[in-house]
Amino acid sequence: MKKYKTESCFAGAVLLLVAAVILSVCLGSAQITLTELLHVLRNGIGNIETPAARIIWYARLPRTIACVLSGAALAVSGAVIQGVLTNKLASPGIIGVNAGAGFAVTLCCAFGVLSGWMIAGAAFGGAVAAVLLVALTAEKIGASRTTVILGGVAVNSCLNAASEAISILMPDAGMQAADFRVGGFSNVAYPRLIPAGALILLALVILLTLTNELDVISLGEDTAQGLGMPVKKMRTVFLSLSALLAGAAVSFSGLLGFVGLLVPHVGRKLVSHENGKLLPFCGLLGAGFVTICDLFARTLFSPYELPVGILMSCIGGPFFLFLLIKRKGGHSV
Repeated sequence: MKKYKTESCFAGAVLLLVAAVILSVCLGSAQITLTELLHVLRNGIGNIETPAARIIWYARLPRTIACVLSGAALAVSGAVIQGVLTNKLASPGIIGVNAGAGFAVTLCCAFGVLSGWMIAGAAFGGAVAAVLLVALTAEKIGASRTTVILGGVAVNSCLNAASEAISILMPDAGMQAADFRVGGFSNVAYPRLIPAGALILLALVILLTLTNELDVISLGEDTAQGLGMPVKKMRTVFLSLSALLAGAAVSFSGLLGFVGLLVPHVGRKLVSHENGKLLPFCGLLGAGFVTICDLFARTLFSPYELPVGILMSCIGGPFFLFLLIKRKGGHSV
């Protein structure tokens, strides 16, 4: 029975993703029929004579691909972090991803660096640098789960304070970085998307080959050491790969919250705690979830577009409070 439930959940996630991708490409200020979409895709990117072809290839398709990649990356990153720290309330933001990316972007704006690919590169570099600082510091002084979480809180606090200081001292820089902090896909283009997408796919492939090791480390430090695993080294590896996923995603999506918290929790309820099943399912569900949220964000109040980060925070905030209530003073949900 469990096997059939798992297969049904995977099939449902695939159908959700396919439907979300088709609707994302077809719906918007200019409606595109499924027949037009198939015709444009059949002719290829070399034939962009019609308005529909230009809209699909240069606006809708990169945005949809960005939603899929960022959703998969943030969801898998959250699942890995929760497994490594054995804390279901952990997420990429807790280990410095958002704070590092936000600080780097604010710093770029302060120095007048406004190029799209420079902003994306700075966001990615800042996110990875912040998480590596947390991971390496924790490894140096013991690498316990509590140390990693507390280290992430400390780094988040320092970097957020630095970003706010820059925004106050240089208001123009703060206004320019505001769109990135909210999160959205309105300015996504292929030059920003392709390098980050390649890194996301690489990290996903590596993590899918390490699911057994992640299962072992999720059992707890003492158990993993008893089974012969170098816990400190593997924890650093997993946190670094999680940072690579989340950092690459926020480099073109901005600071999207709650994906890495909500999706893994739903995945464990629907599929399994086994990472060989959980990580692929989180990737599919996260990609579909973010694509659907972006679709609603840009069509719900048409002709105005609501940044998708705001919509996702409206969904994720109540869900986070629900998790806190269900934990009942610290017990697992």
